[in-house]
Amino acid sequence: MPFDKNKQQAFQAAQQAFVEAQHATEDLHYEDVDYGHEHKLAQQEINEAFQVIEKAHITATEHQKEQLRAYEKELERMRQLLQD
Repeated sequence: MPFDKNKQQAFQAAQQAFVEAQHATEDLHYEDVDYGHEHKLAQQEINEAFQVIEKAHITATEHQKEQLRAYEKELERMRQLLQD
């Protein structure tokens, strides 16, 4: 049973990290005075989300792995937008 709980906790941590990265990139506005700082924070959130998702893959069910791959794909898109 503890293994199942760990699986769920790892997946929930990955979901939360993804949402935080989304919020960080959505809140970016080029015109803002602190854009550079916010841009850097968004990049950090994305990198952290990738790390948490990578750890979650270890214990994830097949269904969870599909969702984690979707998160990674979206994070990669967000990363590309920050580089453009």
